[in-house]
Amino acid sequence: MNLLAIETATKAGSIAVVTDEAFVGEVRLDVSITHSERLMDSIVWLLKSSLLSIHDIDAFAVSIGPGSFTGLRIGLSTAKGLAFAAKKPLLPVPTLDAFARRFPFCSYFICPMLDARRDEVYTALYKWENGICKKIIPEEAAAPSQFIKRIDGPALFTGDGAAKYKNIIAGALRDDAVFPQYSLFSPSASSVAEIAVEMLGRGEGVDPAGLTPFYIRKSEAEIRWKA
Repeated sequence: MNLLAIETATKAGSIAVVTDEAFVGEVRLDVSITHSERLMDSIVWLLKSSLLSIHDIDAFAVSIGPGSFTGLRIGLSTAKGLAFAAKKPLLPVPTLDAFARRFPFCSYFICPMLDARRDEVYTALYKWENGICKKIIPEEAAAPSQFIKRIDGPALFTGDGAAKYKNIIAGALRDDAVFPQYSLFSPSASSVAEIAVEMLGRGEGVDPAGLTPFYIRKSEAEIRWKA
């Protein structure tokens, strides 16, 4: 079984190919070129380098959100198009769930934060217990200074939101706040793929036509339109 995963919730987008037993490869870029300009080229390059064609892919996965509205739309539309054309399953994976999965040996709480603008972050709280990454607080948009008051113990903070508000977090929690190295400050398509393989094993999948991003809140354009 070959699975291709797409992650475009932040500027640092990535694509990964895995099998049900092994990691094949990943392309991850954090550059100013938009996802719409680089995504398909990255997919073509990764498949070719992996000695695979699109016809060899048995399922597709996509990071469904929360995150950048534009990035999520590009990633989802690409995944839907590929899955629909190939007539293969599509697995939607919550972005923050996949992000937390990048830290399997962390004994602290794990708090991924993505910049949501308006002085807020998209965040949730996780904890690894008995080999399972459990969601302690579900996804929400919140002011980081308020959200961290709900964390009872040492926590690892990651994501562009954690980087943006690092001084606030570290100032409030002091030694109870830790931050990983820069290479772990963005979500990863390989983690999206890992969760998708588990979902596929449980027989989960969706109709690509009806799938929409998990935004949490409305875009500024929608708010202005209603106003």
